[in-house]
Amino acid sequence: MAIKTPISVAYGDGIGPEIMQATMRILEAANAPIEPEVIEVGEKVYLQGNSSGIPDEAWNTLKRTKVLLKSPITTPQGGGYKSLNVTMRKTLGLFANVRPCVSYYPYVPTKFPKIDLVIVRENEEDLYAGIEHRQSDEVYQCIKLITRPGCEQIIHYAFEYARKFNRKKVTCLSKDNIMKMTDGLFHRVFNEIAAEYPDIQHDHLIVDIGTALIASCPEKFDVIVTLNLYGDIISDVAAQVAGSVGLAGSANIGNQMAMFEAIHGSAPDIAGKDIANPSGLLNAAVQMLVHINQPNVATLIENAWLTTLEDGIHTADIYSKEYSKEKVGTKGFADAVIKRLGKKPTHFKPANYQADVETNIQCYGVRPAVVSKKVLVGVDIIIDNPKDVPAEEIAAKIAKVSNTLQLIVITSRGLKIWPNSTIDAPYLRHCCCRFQSAKDTKALKAVSQNDIIQLQSAINALGLDIIKTENLYTFDGELGFTLAQGQ
Repeated sequence: MAIKTPISVAYGDGIGPEIMQATMRILEAANAPIEPEVIEVGEKVYLQGNSSGIPDEAWNTLKRTKVLLKSPITTPQGGGYKSLNVTMRKTLGLFANVRPCVSYYPYVPTKFPKIDLVIVRENEEDLYAGIEHRQSDEVYQCIKLITRPGCEQIIHYAFEYARKFNRKKVTCLSKDNIMKMTDGLFHRVFNEIAAEYPDIQHDHLIVDIGTALIASCPEKFDVIVTLNLYGDIISDVAAQVAGSVGLAGSANIGNQMAMFEAIHGSAPDIAGKDIANPSGLLNAAVQMLVHINQPNVATLIENAWLTTLEDGIHTADIYSKEYSKEKVGTKGFADAVIKRLGKKPTHFKPANYQADVETNIQCYGVRPAVVSKKVLVGVDIIIDNPKDVPAEEIAAKIAKVSNTLQLIVITSRGLKIWPNSTIDAPYLRHCCCRFQSAKDTKALKAVSQNDIIQLQSAINALGLDIIKTENLYTFDGELGFTLAQGQ
């Protein structure tokens, strides 16, 4: 008797319990050697007063099993509720989100019958860190954080995944023509790591044209690696052009733990009606079986699922007059898959997962051995300016409050509004005053933290409302900050 692998199982919210019951019945019928331990997460936990959506006992179970099969959950609107998906990905170190997008044409209609791509999305950083602030009555900010170790980790994973699963090319998507430092780092690290894999083709696209190409000619892509926000968006685009978001499963992989889920939401409007398609979660369960090195069961279930599609046994979301023979509900679809265990598809290429190709690929980002020389050379001081005091008046007040730091530029939303502004009606209610140790960036010299503190104190004494400061540094003589638009 095979040793059973313990896994955590979360039934979720909305249609979650229905599709999980269907999936677990199929796993049981296929004799998957797993030992499920049910945990409670999601809306019920939120509404009990736990703002994280997951209790301590669930965390303890996860740390023991190291694998989670999770149905969709509902995050209540309003209040201080954080996305549990994001919380779990970061807390468990699930740095890679892996989303295969495959065509099941003609049984699932699509204009792109040859699509077969995998999106590897960075899972812990970027804007999804959820670091947001309200700075004034009208201005809000969301901070985008990108680290070199995070870039190295996800990009290494994408190339290792491509090599392990015999993929030919890895494409990087970023927006480094605009975000030259954050996305620029991701692109630069991609080029560095690509050089370590001469057997795999690589290229880079700006994310907007890349997304357009996914929507118009997805067959061009093999493996895509990208940042968190872009990856979330293009994953749904790719799944939809492949035929249906409802069919796609998702793996969240870390060096120690993993979580598997459907990419769709909890769909509370159809909950309890026995009409939801369990395929997305079932495909996630297949990914889980591959991850825990149970390739035979993964092969058995995927082939039964493909045969069910070929036989025209479809749920309402993919039902068509031309290729469907019977419309079934959630339970009926699971019954049909179970009935076909042991069969292989004839139109689709049969699945044939091999031992030791699990997706448990360990990758780590490495801090550079040589640390850059970091020098403090200035500060951005952001003020709330609700009375629309003109930039010229602000500059006249603060230009000479420091002996060591010079006022260089005042900006609003990244655009220069002083000196010599060319715009007639600038937005004045959120002003960033940049002070540097020299006007010429090539002549910058070190200042002290005391210089910064004294400057803030002097500006505060003038009655200006400082809402944020951002220190300016050089690293090995290179600017660690961007110039303003128009500067």
